[in-house]
Amino acid sequence: MQVYNVVKFKVKAGEEAAFLDAHRNGKARWPGLESGHIIKTGEQTFCLIGVWSSQEAMVAARPAMIKTLDSFRSLLEDQGGGRGITDAVSGAVVLDL
Repeated sequence: MQVYNVVKFKVKAGEEAAFLDAHRNGKARWPGLESGHIIKTGEQTFCLIGVWSSQEAMVAARPAMIKTLDSFRSLLEDQGGGRGITDAVSGAVVLDL
């Protein structure tokens, strides 16, 4: 059963290229990740969408994901409302459209 994770980021002004570079060239090739996509959702906001083979694979990859996040953490702004620098959710696919 596929699992998706979605992480929202707000990138500091002028740091968009560095943010994207932090994910290029296999830097976000975490075990169990089938595909990943970054979409631009606003002026300085992005959303990473990961497709995983299973919940267990995603959970096992969390230390590697945090290590990647640590490499570009300084590029991010707090999103406010208690969300911190990332706003993440995940879950199993319940309906394919």
